[in-house]
Amino acid sequence: MTGQFRMRPVIAAASLGTVIEWYDFYLFGSLAPILAAQFFPKDNPTTALLATLATFAAGFIVRPFGALVFGRLGDKAGRKHTFLLTLLIMGGATFAIGCVPSFQSIGYAAPVLVLLLRLVQGLALGGEYGGAATYVAEHAPEGKRGYYTSWIQTTATLGLLLSLAVILLTRVSLDPDKAQSIQHFESWGWRIPFFVSAVLVAVSVFIRLRMDESPGFKKIKEEGRISVNPLRESFTHRRNLSLVLLTLFGAVMGQGVVWYTGQFYAQTFMENSCQIDFAQTRTLLILAIVPATPLFILFGAWSDRIGRKWIMMAGMLLAVICYRPIYHNMLELTRPDAVIQEQMATVATKQLGNQTLRIQRSEVQHENGIISTRSQTDTVQSDGKLLAGKPGKESRLLPRNKAIWMVALVFIQLLFVAMVYGPIAAFLVEQFPTRIRYSSMSLPYHIGNGVFGGMTPFIAVLLTTAFPQEPLAGLWYPIGVACLCLLIGTLYLNNRTTSHED
Repeated sequence: MTGQFRMRPVIAAASLGTVIEWYDFYLFGSLAPILAAQFFPKDNPTTALLATLATFAAGFIVRPFGALVFGRLGDKAGRKHTFLLTLLIMGGATFAIGCVPSFQSIGYAAPVLVLLLRLVQGLALGGEYGGAATYVAEHAPEGKRGYYTSWIQTTATLGLLLSLAVILLTRVSLDPDKAQSIQHFESWGWRIPFFVSAVLVAVSVFIRLRMDESPGFKKIKEEGRISVNPLRESFTHRRNLSLVLLTLFGAVMGQGVVWYTGQFYAQTFMENSCQIDFAQTRTLLILAIVPATPLFILFGAWSDRIGRKWIMMAGMLLAVICYRPIYHNMLELTRPDAVIQEQMATVATKQLGNQTLRIQRSEVQHENGIISTRSQTDTVQSDGKLLAGKPGKESRLLPRNKAIWMVALVFIQLLFVAMVYGPIAAFLVEQFPTRIRYSSMSLPYHIGNGVFGGMTPFIAVLLTTAFPQEPLAGLWYPIGVACLCLLIGTLYLNNRTTSHED
């Protein structure tokens, strides 16, 4: 069997499970606005959204602890069984989130339960990526490690794409009437994508049970060179510790913020700052993600020829230079010039117990080609006197020409993501010897991605909320982190494409 055909089942088995784990993990972020209303008090939507994003970020913060626990297990017991276990844990936690009752049913127990399940998800994901990347890298032939591990790098984006696709499919399938389908989805239909995870996990477990252990681990096991204490060897030996710190602050930290800016903050920004319709926001992301996904493989393969370092550094540099112009143009695409309002519907329902009426008014605005909808609930007395008016959330539907430009702006961000993320699995694998590789590479990866990267949407929204007069204030966090990482990486990283065993 040739190397290419030998690698296909290896990549398929490792990648499918990792896609499903990312799908499970990112469902929460993709549904953040709806989950905010489900699991937190509704009296302050901004606070509820921030609390939901903080809960989303909590799953990232514990990922380094999962890297320590499962990294040690992977270096002692093997790659295969470890990331089979992480898959089962992730799938169980995801299914359980779909079963948690709403805040209206059980009060503050709801957000507490969700937070605990997010922490379990984070622990599981902390053990998954290092195992999958190590497993593929240790099967890959010499000179092809960047190409083959880049398939693992597509899994995070494919997991996000799968979560968006399942969400949209569920939403449109609930009821042929659009208004009814939205209502059903926001009340109970959002649970369906979480339940779908159980089926996906069952398929992946079946495939992973048929996998063999990696050749690299088999070899050190036969030779009796398995590390007695991989954590101590990784983080107390001066040389290994310096490599861990250098990979974190010189590569992974910047890669993490670029990744989460391009694929999560972009979504949050379109929905909250640009006020683009929920479904259209996710459709725009899908249209950008699909053509961008092959770029991970392109840059991974290219790194086999010219080295990993400069591709990643170039991606960070472009992100630092281009983020503010990109997001400025995203705002301009949704900024109207003229306003024509047309009242579309008035629905009045008599409030029981007094002589007031609650009138729900929906208005459509045609502004510079952009269709906007805004709802307002007015309370009036029986004599027609207005008592109170409560404005609702505005959402905009971009016309085709503006939607195409928005997709292009997101695609450019995904180009930067592919440059920093495509080569990084091979880069991390090559920094550490086989006996401690799972532990050593997992920790800096999950600190850089989980802590620095995963906090990006929350910190960016928090900065925007703190400085409402500056709509691009949220970008200072990813730009600052990427600048620091770019400086350290340029000065101190090596550009090799071989590992300690090559």
